[in-house]
Amino acid sequence: MGASGTAAPLRSRSGRWIILATILGSGVAFLDGSVVNVALPVIGRDTGGNLALLQWVLDAYLLTLSALLLLGGALGDRYGRRRIYTIGLVVFTLASLGCGLAPTGEALVIFRLLQGVGGALLVPGSLALINSTIHHDDRGQAIGRWAGLTGVASALGPFIGGWLVDAVSWRWVFFINLPVAAAALLALRRVPETRDPDATGTPDLLGAAAVTAGLAGSVYALIEVPSTGWTAVSIAAAVLGAVGLVSFPFIEARTARPLLPLSLLRSRQFDGANTTTLVVYSALGGALFLLSLQLQQSMGYTALEAGIATLPITVIMLLLSARVGKIAQRIGPRVPMTVGPFVCAGGLVLMTRAAPGADYLSGVLPGVAVFGFGLSLTVAPLTSAVLASVREEHGGVASGVNNAVSRMASLLAVAVLPLVAGLSDTGTGAPLGPGFARAMLISAALCVCGGIVAWLTIERAAPVRNHPLPGVQQACQPPEPRESATG
Repeated sequence: MGASGTAAPLRSRSGRWIILATILGSGVAFLDGSVVNVALPVIGRDTGGNLALLQWVLDAYLLTLSALLLLGGALGDRYGRRRIYTIGLVVFTLASLGCGLAPTGEALVIFRLLQGVGGALLVPGSLALINSTIHHDDRGQAIGRWAGLTGVASALGPFIGGWLVDAVSWRWVFFINLPVAAAALLALRRVPETRDPDATGTPDLLGAAAVTAGLAGSVYALIEVPSTGWTAVSIAAAVLGAVGLVSFPFIEARTARPLLPLSLLRSRQFDGANTTTLVVYSALGGALFLLSLQLQQSMGYTALEAGIATLPITVIMLLLSARVGKIAQRIGPRVPMTVGPFVCAGGLVLMTRAAPGADYLSGVLPGVAVFGFGLSLTVAPLTSAVLASVREEHGGVASGVNNAVSRMASLLAVAVLPLVAGLSDTGTGAPLGPGFARAMLISAALCVCGGIVAWLTIERAAPVRNHPLPGVQQACQPPEPRESATG
């Protein structure tokens, strides 16, 4: 285990401190991820930013988070999980303060990048700490309690965010992180330090630099070129992105402890599950980004009303994900992973009815509810399929890779979907027009592709391990229980 001391029973005083610290720390990241969407229109109006700025407000965080997520897990294994978790929480908190005080949209984007760095150190550590400090007999119950309570944080995020935006200011969407993080830091003082005794040598910093440069350059070009054209900066960014992404697998093949062991890619099911993740979470990230703008800028909803409007997605997932996970254990993940994306596609088609003049019950709720049901069918079996596709000792890395893929999917969707749907020139606070419906149909097509990939690549009755790792938080934000990269 690598702990300094013995594992703690869940009901012990030490066990309760561990659960409290991990729930508070993870909860602040999950809460932040689900509150920002509803604040975007107001942020755009206050900062004078266009759609490109709003894309950067979301993508800046996702960029550094997705690129550095696996490195964060590796650093925790190597240098101490509590230490890296604490550093991540401090960086995330200070960046949240900077976001709340940001005088311009550009400054907000910079602090969002720093938030992602903190999140990449913080997010992998929560489950890693539970896994390494709680007694084996209580570990499943501890993770279940962690998942349920952090899921509540995600579910409350849109409501809290909308209320703060309407009642006070969008800046409080970030300030709310400060007291929660302070309480987490106090609780962490009672958590023992652990590390992996086999994690020696230098972490894969070169691989992390390559994937970060690759994503940063590519996303910059995708967001900025539609509004500013091919400038010298955007051309350089595109070249940097291409070089970084192309060089990444070559670096991993020559590194003793790679972020992404290329041997995992020899598993057809692992590749298929991650491809399904990529397309389904692309649809999810892009659709929720544009739906929040559509509700407020085209349909006249307040921030609070927009937050409440999308709440059924999270509530349905909280109610159904565990049940679907049990079914997948019995019949295998192939059928639910195939049916789920098709149901998601149906929900996205229904979302095209969310147009000016439509009421909530007929125009918004049907699409939101069907989409949430489809995600409930998809996420837990997908997690199980990923874990069942690799050897037990690679489970942490596999789950970390899958979580990073889901973040990258949202990152790319926010950058690309508005461009493909013809929304890249939408002005500040302007209605989205017919581009919104086109974006929903494109997202629906992505989900259909995900269902087809799952049917072709996932084993009919794959051995599914009983990992209580539902993906509720991941579907709603910054979130997620599949983040451990601890092996």
